[in-house]
Amino acid sequence: MEVRTLLQLLAWERGWTYARFRSEYEKAAKELSAAAGEPPSTATVEEQTYRRWTGGKVRGLPNPPAPEILEYMFGHSARALLSAPPSKESPPGAGFVTTINESDLAMTARDAASHAGDAASLSVPDMTLDQLDDDIVALAREYSRTSPFEVYRRAKELLSIAQSMLERTQVPRQRERGYLAAGQSAAVLSAICFDLGSLPAAVSLSRTAALYGQVIEHGPLQAYAHGALAFLSFWGGRPAEAVRLVRTAQQFGGLGDTAMTRLFVIEGRAHGHLGDHAAAQRAIRDALEQGSGSRDELHDDVGGEFGFPSDRVAMSNATTYLLLRDADGAEEAAEQALQLLDAKPQSQRPLLISTQTYVDLARARLLRGELDGVQAALEPAFSVPAEWRGAGTLERMAAVRAGLAHADFRAATEAIELGERIEDFTAAASAQRLTGTPPLAIEP
Repeated sequence: MEVRTLLQLLAWERGWTYARFRSEYEKAAKELSAAAGEPPSTATVEEQTYRRWTGGKVRGLPNPPAPEILEYMFGHSARALLSAPPSKESPPGAGFVTTINESDLAMTARDAASHAGDAASLSVPDMTLDQLDDDIVALAREYSRTSPFEVYRRAKELLSIAQSMLERTQVPRQRERGYLAAGQSAAVLSAICFDLGSLPAAVSLSRTAALYGQVIEHGPLQAYAHGALAFLSFWGGRPAEAVRLVRTAQQFGGLGDTAMTRLFVIEGRAHGHLGDHAAAQRAIRDALEQGSGSRDELHDDVGGEFGFPSDRVAMSNATTYLLLRDADGAEEAAEQALQLLDAKPQSQRPLLISTQTYVDLARARLLRGELDGVQAALEPAFSVPAEWRGAGTLERMAAVRAGLAHADFRAATEAIELGERIEDFTAAASAQRLTGTPPLAIEP
């Protein structure tokens, strides 16, 4: 057996078990206190401490009076006793024979049991993870009908819970679930940060979601996060980067039709910002032609904010047509989106999507110079509460406001009044107040 400390060697030479060592230690403590004229010492040593001292697991010196007692017992400095012997190859004492007693065996068994117990404790109840999963699914599905600030609060809380669980478990399957929950929470946080007008925070959180997906090699989560980064890239004035990110996202495995539809829609918007009519229209067609019947657990089974239903496809395509200056295509897609939204029960209509669609319809009519049609399309949007006026809506409103300043409308009383209403609408918006910056322009 390897001799780890001089203390261990000297105890073995004397044939001391732990029980004998403790007895001698307590005796030495009392002798020292008597010599100093002090009351009898009650100093003792626990078996675990003794094993640490003899096993070389102590850094520095133990607390007093242990150093003084050890030095009194063995005639060596405490630092020397707790360090390796002078020569492990030729231990002092010709008659020294390494022995293993029952105390050593028992302590080894206890150490092993303690380690196993620690490992077993590094887990969380599966029902706790089940609840976390349920809460994330509920938030994703209620996203479009929940106050943005409430979505932010709940998503932040869920991310914190997921991260805490990851710190508490070492069970592989639980860690995989924890990383997925953390990635989904970060993705929802990214979406709401964008709606609240904070582009840098949205980018950072989408990257976080992508990294969590990478850790567990979860294709749908990585694809969703890269798609979000592509969307945020053309919002940040980098449409070419957006195309690259979409192409990367399309290569991840396990994607269903919904995931691919979403990515093609985002690609079409990026090409629209680049002014590439052919590529944008091709992406729109590809988005509408996904019909293999394949699904994935994020975009389809969780759905909600991770989903991409036909009304959202039509709304997004309307925006792409606007970038291409195609008024007819934009109006047709916007009206299709509104028809699909109207077919849903009132409680299931996503307010953010419908509001953006009304504004896109107004912009399509503005391209054709139909001022009356613009005002009619905007009326439903004007009634949206301030907290629901997200960045996407404000950006579209800014484009309408800019269009109303065109020479064709500048002198029209209706255009002047409508422009002022848009300014009031924007000034009262929560996203505008949060960031203190004007909305980004949708036009290339």
